[in-house]
Amino acid sequence: MLKSNYITELLKSKDIILHQMNENESEIELHISQVQKPHKCPKCGNITSKVHDYHTQKVKDVPIMGKKTYLIIRKRRYVCKACGKKFFEHISFLGKSQRMTNRLAAYIISQLGSLTSMKEVAKYTNVSVTTVMRLFDKVNPGQTVDEFSSEAICVDEFKGNAGGAKYQCIFVDPVKGQIIEILKDRKQNILIEYFKRLKGRDKVKYFICDMWRPFVEVAKTYFKNAKIVIDKFHFTRYVYWALENVRKRVQKELGSNLRRYFKRSRKLLLKNYEELEPEQREELEVMFWYSQDLRKAHQLKEEFKRVLKSSNSEEARLVLKKWIERAEQSGLSEFMRCVKVFRSWFSEIVNAFDVPYTNSTTEGFNNKIKVLKRNGFGYRNFERFRKRILYSCGR
Repeated sequence: MLKSNYITELLKSKDIILHQMNENESEIELHISQVQKPHKCPKCGNITSKVHDYHTQKVKDVPIMGKKTYLIIRKRRYVCKACGKKFFEHISFLGKSQRMTNRLAAYIISQLGSLTSMKEVAKYTNVSVTTVMRLFDKVNPGQTVDEFSSEAICVDEFKGNAGGAKYQCIFVDPVKGQIIEILKDRKQNILIEYFKRLKGRDKVKYFICDMWRPFVEVAKTYFKNAKIVIDKFHFTRYVYWALENVRKRVQKELGSNLRRYFKRSRKLLLKNYEELEPEQREELEVMFWYSQDLRKAHQLKEEFKRVLKSSNSEEARLVLKKWIERAEQSGLSEFMRCVKVFRSWFSEIVNAFDVPYTNSTTEGFNNKIKVLKRNGFGYRNFERFRKRILYSCGR
């Protein structure tokens, strides 16, 4: 049986009396009352201790051991001797007209600090999803940044499909590892509207982003002292995409058994060659025996690691230039898009090798956002989505 001191801790009050507890496989009922105290009349202000009658109120509380928990409260209704006003006693852990304890409301909000869906929180705490939303809409997730003080800013988009826009925009401080803001769209006018009011832009040395043109155009206008940097993750994946496209093209030209073999072995192509076991290298050689194009594509992928090992932009400039020439000479059409992108963004790409920051923190936040979106089956309301991201990822 639950002890009365446990209930006292549960409700954060020393004035609770436990009269009875009923328990079955799924629910717990705690019959309680408060220690009687004099109350101040809300009408005339006189103090009274006279009880007029009693009423019973059933409210929800935090689940105990995974079971739905209800408090059956025997409430006193007082009567003022001076003016005759009748009123209920004040329940310290219960707000006016509430059907749940303050503790349960706080518990629900705390659960939303994780990546758990609102539906799951509602199910576990025995309330409706609408109730969870209503409680969360009152939450202040913390102040976003109005004045930027770090030397670098990371900008990226994610597919949120919220508020009528397909892509939303995230700004991250890579120095502090914090989200700065979430915008409803990645369009240039939305970016300008935000950056115009962001103070401290002149202190930013590095503007780190992907190859979305509006990001760069806005950076040139509003971050004039910053070096524009294309993050390594975003340009490296073009090499892996090209390799994968060569594999798919070669695979289509083979018989069904070999197609299955190539598809099953695709991860070996993407993995670092030095990390492969001898038998795995033999599997690759089988694939290369059937396709010299695949061998050349794999060699280009491996050679690109030399670019990524560059210690500064000058070294990267030389090594990347040679790699581009090798890719052009390979005759692989799949790598031509990669070459075009690298030539178009050459300066911004090599800048990445002079910067001590990457977009890895941002990608980490984006992965959490994907989980939030998947668990919540999408968010149509952008403001609620934004608040959930800031609340869950900023803790």
